[in-house]
Amino acid sequence: MRQPREQNDSGFVLVAVLWILAALATLASIYSAYAVNTAAGSHLPDDRLQAEASIRAGIEMAAFRQLAVPEPVRPSQGGFNLRVGRTSVAVRFRTEGARIDLNAAPEDLLAGLFAALGVDPKSAKAYADRVIGWRTKAVPNAESNEAKLYAQWRVPYPPRQAPFQDTLELSLLPGLPAPLIERIRPFVTVFSGRPTVDVSSADPTVLSALPGMTPAILTALLKARASAPGDRQDLLNLLGPARSAAAVDRSKAIRAAIAVALDSGRQVRADVVFRLTEVGEDPYQLLYWRDDFDGPTPSG
Repeated sequence: MRQPREQNDSGFVLVAVLWILAALATLASIYSAYAVNTAAGSHLPDDRLQAEASIRAGIEMAAFRQLAVPEPVRPSQGGFNLRVGRTSVAVRFRTEGARIDLNAAPEDLLAGLFAALGVDPKSAKAYADRVIGWRTKAVPNAESNEAKLYAQWRVPYPPRQAPFQDTLELSLLPGLPAPLIERIRPFVTVFSGRPTVDVSSADPTVLSALPGMTPAILTALLKARASAPGDRQDLLNLLGPARSAAAVDRSKAIRAAIAVALDSGRQVRADVVFRLTEVGEDPYQLLYWRDDFDGPTPSG
């Protein structure tokens, strides 16, 4: 009579032990995952510091390469690679004058850029008018036609009527399609301050926006730029009727695209704009910095 009862007790104890072992295994796996995540997270501050230091080293070197030569012969664009400790840094830079300035460009140049991106002439002019209406200062005690237009379109805010602070403000202009804004942002800036475009380094899309530009002029310009990039006056002479919005003197604002490969294997990209000062202790002034360390950032 006692043997079955002893077997039942033994079976119960075995099941209980198995449950305890399973619970301990689960706790161990949870702790292991926590330890791994904590260890990985502890590297984030180090990676951030390393990325920022590498980006700044790229800026410093780009500024040095500009200031190391006389202004008349400074390159309008270029690139180089360097090492910062165990980190690889790739830098590509171009004068900001190669872009169209939203705060300084005339209407026909803005409309030309929209047209170069495939917008019909009527809509291109309307979009250019919205850009100018956003940036134009209001006249005191006078009714603003641009503000009236925003009210008619039931836009919940008035136009800024002050200079663009960022190219992302294009998304606030009524009527501009979002896909068009993404396409145009790599070709515009708020840091050049010039109504003209540096034709010695501008993208062909920007060159196509110049008033009076033709396919024949554009082809001749690109060919001359490739064969004799240092002959700036010759580039201007080739432009003919498209010369009014062109320039070849260097802007002091430089945009640098910087790619950082950390020794941890992480990749970080940054878009930076700085202005050469050439006076005082600091050779440059940082105008803009955006990187993707914490996630993707808008292009341009």
